[in-house]
Amino acid sequence: MDFSNPELWIALITLAALEIVLGIDNIIFLSIMANKLPEHQRARARIIGLAGACLTRIALLMSLAWLARLTEPLFHLAGHAISGRDLILLGGGLFLLGKSALEIHEQVESTDGGHGPEDVIGKVASISFASVIVQIMILDIVFSLDSVITAVGMTNNVPVMVTAIIIAIGVMMFFAGAVSRFVEEHPTIKILALSFLIMIGMVLIGEGMGFHVPKAYVYFAMGFSVAVEMLNIRMRKRLQNNPSH
Repeated sequence: MDFSNPELWIALITLAALEIVLGIDNIIFLSIMANKLPEHQRARARIIGLAGACLTRIALLMSLAWLARLTEPLFHLAGHAISGRDLILLGGGLFLLGKSALEIHEQVESTDGGHGPEDVIGKVASISFASVIVQIMILDIVFSLDSVITAVGMTNNVPVMVTAIIIAIGVMMFFAGAVSRFVEEHPTIKILALSFLIMIGMVLIGEGMGFHVPKAYVYFAMGFSVAVEMLNIRMRKRLQNNPSH
């Protein structure tokens, strides 16, 4: 890797930024799953989950020939050629839809029998550390595939791609704890995040069926929804601090 080449630096910065953006949905899912564990295990689950994502992406990069074959048609369905990548996206999208729907049901319907604020979130079911890591790794494969295919499309310089992935995962590790705490402290944000995952699941299914959805539309919808919810949170805090108003 020639560090004196400005084009490589531009490619590295652009790709690292893109990897971070594409990793937002990964962090959301990881944070929600890690928060189901006892508090002393959450940080370890986040680190292991993101480290697994890093290794998965690098392993896929090292298998560029196999990755190229994933885009070759395996069979046709309703006039659309289905490739290995499409099958992975369809499977990942269905998994994300089912898992997110179950999580929303658990958060909304499960109650403690009391009437405190905790009942809004519901009673979180016990779940093993290994189970959380396995579920995170399954989604890592789906999200990593999309990310690596994007990276391959931007540059053919493997060291640049590996460096960009390591930088992006490092940034995500740094912010994962803050994201996780924020999601846990605000029940409405947790439901909104799960709704995002349902939308992402539908996008993955659409991509697998040959319907391309521009990522800009998805991220704009997510950003707009988060901005509105930030205003709601600020308004609720203001009302709590000034109950007379």
